Parts: sequence; C-alpha cells; structure tokens
Amino acid sequence: MTGRESRIAVVGTGYVGLTTGACLAALGHHVTCSDVDRCKIGLLSRGEVPLREPDLPRLVRRGLARGRLRFTVDTRDAVDGAGVVFLCLPTPMASGGEADLAAVREVVADVRASLPGGCALVTKSTVPVGTAARLKELVGRPDVALVSNPEFLREGSAVRDFLHPDRVVVGSADRAAADRVAALYAPLHAPVVRTDAASAELVKYAANAFLAAKLSYVNAVAELCEAEGADIGAVTAALGRDPGVGRSFLRPGPGWGGSCLPKDTRALLRAAEAAGTGFPVLRAAIEANRRQQRRVVDRVAEACGGALRGHRVGLLGLAFKAGTDDLRDSPALAVAAGLAARGADVVACDPALRGDERGIGESVAFVDDAYRAAKGARALVLLTEWPQFRELDWCRVAELLEGAVVVDTRNHLDPDVLRRAGLVRRGIGC
Repeated sequence: MTGRESRIAVVGTGYVGLTTGACLAALGHHVTCSDVDRCKIGLLSRGEVPLREPDLPRLVRRGLARGRLRFTVDTRDAVDGAGVVFLCLPTPMASGGEADLAAVREVVADVRASLPGGCALVTKSTVPVGTAARLKELVGRPDVALVSNPEFLREGSAVRDFLHPDRVVVGSADRAAADRVAALYAPLHAPVVRTDAASAELVKYAANAFLAAKLSYVNAVAELCEAEGADIGAVTAALGRDPGVGRSFLRPGPGWGGSCLPKDTRALLRAAEAAGTGFPVLRAAIEANRRQQRRVVDRVAEACGGALRGHRVGLLGLAFKAGTDDLRDSPALAVAAGLAARGADVVACDPALRGDERGIGESVAFVDDAYRAAKGARALVLLTEWPQFRELDWCRVAELLEGAVVVDTRNHLDPDVLRRAGLVRRGIGC
C-alpha cells in the first residue's frame, strides 16, 4: 500500500488508540496520533508511554525512530492527507446506562471539513448500533465513507491481540472503503468478517455481553460446587474441552469488571430496552455479578467469625485483573467498599499502584507490600491474580496475620503451600 492510502490518522491515544497507532506503524504505515491531552502527547513524542501495557513502549519508540509514527494535539493536522482516519475515543457509560458519544460527535464536528476527499472515517471505539449512519449525516459529505472496525483488545495483552487477531471485523455500505480498511490488516493474515456497519457495531457489544454472561455463569456454577462438595477446577477443566464452550473465561472470581464489560453490558441492555426487545439473560448476568461481589464480602465475614466490624482485613490486589493498573469498575474495589461498609478496617496493596490513584477511596488504607497488608489482619483476601502473590513467604504471612484464613477469590494460590504454613485457604467453588 503506497501513497495516501498508507497515511493513517488515529484520534485518541488511550489503550485502543495508542495500540492501534503503534501497531499499524509497525506494519509499515505512516501514522499520526492526536489527543487533546498536551502532557500525554509530550510524553509520547519523547517515547514515554504512560500506560502499563507490555511491548507498547517498544513499538512506540521504534515507530518514532523510523519516522512512521508521530503525535500531535492538532487533530485537523493529523487527518490532513490521511486515507484512513480512526476514531479511538472514550464512550463512557452515561447516567442512563447508554454510551456517551459526546467525544465522538465533538471530534467529527471539528474535523469534518478537514477530512480529505475519498478518505474512510473509521469508528474503532465501542459505539451503539446506528452510530455510523448518524455520523455519516453529521459529516455531511458524500466523498467520506463511514466504516465500523471494532477492536477486540484486552488490557495487558493489547499489542498481542492486535498483531495476532482471531478475526478482523469491517462493516460499511461502501465496499471500496471497507476493502481499504481490511487491507491495512493484510500482513496479519487474519480472517476478515465483512458486513454492514450496524452489524459490525453490534458485534463488539454482543461479544462482551456474552463473555460477561459466561463469567457470571461460571461463578454460579462455583457456588453450586461449594454447596454440593464438587470442585470447580475439575468441572471447568471438563467443560473447557467442549468446543461449544471453550476454555477461555471459565475461571471463577470476585466478579467481572474493567473498562469494557460493565459499560458495554449496560449499554447493550439499554439499547435492547429502547428497541423494545428486552434482554433478560443479560440483566440476570449483571445482577449475578453484583451478587458475586456481595458473596465475597459474606465469605470474608465468615472468615472473621461472622462479623467484620473492628476487624482488620488485608487485600492483595485492587486492579481489575493482573497485568494492568486499571481500577475502572474493578470488582476488588467493590469488595473493598463492601467490607468497609460493614465496619472492617481495610488495608490493601497492589504491585501496579501507588495508592493515590483515583478510585481507591478513603475507606481503604494503601500499603506498599503484601506483608504490611497481612500484618494484624484477621483475614487476608486475594482479589487480583498477580503472580508475585504466589511467591510470597507464606510462613512469614502466617506469623503476621492475627487470624489464619486466606480467602482466595481467584483460586490463584497453591493450597498445599498455604496448608504447610498453617493457613486455611478458602477458594471459590472448592
């Protein structure tokens, strides 16, 4: 691909935008990324990546060094001469549960006159069904094609997911524009699913809602295992071998969270309600997730003798999953808040956090290592599956704890190691 078609603009430099820009530059394209955050653009222009994402700093520095990647705060400058413009903007959950498209509409209104004739304007952000059609009207130019190209990136493995996709979804009424976007991914040799824009927009919501429902389902199975004396590990090992089920997203935990699943499930539920179809299965999955968080709090209370008031509880991990410092809708924070609401003195640590991040709240005292979190605690609760927690000196932990119970909400710790240390491990579904 040469000429204008190899020039790409990426608007927004969050997880999705920066990964998209850096990876496309690594594939040989010339990419300009824009963002309104001057401080972030300054850092990125120097090769400093303010996101915790494996391999991303290396790709950014390589793109800069090879002259294939640049950063600017001027979005109109970024789109100048671009054959493809990716919108990688935040679409947070609004008060009613629907996706807030204010940032998307604002950027499109700002650059519509600057878009080169014949370019493809691509929504990579997660947006409701019908967004491409509405943006087409907002752009108001027949020479600009709208394309939906949803992302399927997981925090902590975003670069790998981009460069080794299991599918690329491209939706548009303009076949030539869809071909141009699909061609960007040709070096990856991934299956390309071509469809209309509305279907492509729905794919991302449907995928995330399915994964959320799967996680809620496995947590319900884990609760049944506890009641019947079965082992969730054995159950999921057998389930995962069924090709109709698959092995992914079969690990029980304290609930699902992060930047995508909570907002996307709520947005899809809201869209279904607006369409008059409802979505009772999805509603049940959302409620089951809240229930799982409450159930973890109850289990910790049991470990403390039935009441939490006045007891110190240590937490291992606050990020919504290992490999990231993201606290958005973290189930660990929900559990911490539930413990504090019932009178517990909550002390937490997380190897990816400083303790002053927004979201931790005043009800949680943050310490810089696991041993300080364990000291004097009536119970210790593992909430994020960081590998370093498995390597703790558990005999030392046992000496520091006031109690002897470790609630392992991720089934992450070695039961034999804890038992030899004189600790009682209480997992999920076992």
